[in-house]
Amino acid sequence: MQRGDIEFVLVDDCSPDEGKTVRELRNLVRDYPNIRAVELARNAGQHNAQMAALNYADGDYIISMDDDGQTSPTQLPKLLDEIDKGYDIVYAYYPNKKHSGGRNLGSRFNQWSLRVLIGKPKDMKTSSYWVIRRFVRDYAIQYKSAYTHIQGVFLRVTRNISCVPVEHFRREVGQSGYTFSKLVKLWANIIGFSIVPLRLATILGYVFSLAGLIGIIGVIVRKIVRPVTALGWPSVMVSIFFFSGLILLFMGLIGEYIGRIFLGMCNNPQFVVRQIDVHGGAPYLENEYGERFLRKEEAGP
Repeated sequence: MQRGDIEFVLVDDCSPDEGKTVRELRNLVRDYPNIRAVELARNAGQHNAQMAALNYADGDYIISMDDDGQTSPTQLPKLLDEIDKGYDIVYAYYPNKKHSGGRNLGSRFNQWSLRVLIGKPKDMKTSSYWVIRRFVRDYAIQYKSAYTHIQGVFLRVTRNISCVPVEHFRREVGQSGYTFSKLVKLWANIIGFSIVPLRLATILGYVFSLAGLIGIIGVIVRKIVRPVTALGWPSVMVSIFFFSGLILLFMGLIGEYIGRIFLGMCNNPQFVVRQIDVHGGAPYLENEYGERFLRKEEAGP
């Protein structure tokens, strides 16, 4: 691959620093012609912010990189060399993560969930540091749901994916913005790419219904063999098992249909762009149809 011109799309995901980050981004835009800054009006979350960047990236190869310094540009040649082999997506992964034990345990659980729920290959290791080809980006941005999970989006586009080990550096400044609740919320977005949980409800419905049916047969046989047996707690419990199983079964079947509707009809915006800054030009906005227009205060008379 011939290394050519480089463009930087820097997304500010509504940083809670009273505009300090936005001002720094605007200074960079002013000084460098190959930088575009996208300011979001509200916090959209990391994966939606990445989708915002994809919408405004124009390169043949697109690289995602966090700004915390733990994903170093010095490791980028490893990803580029790997994608030169013909892969559509190349992920970086960290053999030795500089995270806490709890965070690493959560990452392993997340990887397991991805394999079970959306069929991620077992040998595919992922992170937020990746490079993709332009056609992957073109199809990925067609996904408009507000509940984005980047890996789920990419797996819908291609399975021609590789991963390479890179060094993970320690965070020098600040701390991760991911709280436990935010991590749980991000994990829950995987559900938007899978109906496995709904099918699990159906399976549980079959299991409990079968257990209840076996219990009913057992109670009847016991009553026949020992007519003096009092019908009390056992009969009540098997009845609860049986009818609870039926309820779960039909809820699962209904949920299967609702889940399929849900996967195709989520119209909440992924992100809301407040302003886009480009070198040598006035800040502009862009509507949902991709039409650009100047902010009223910048447009002049």
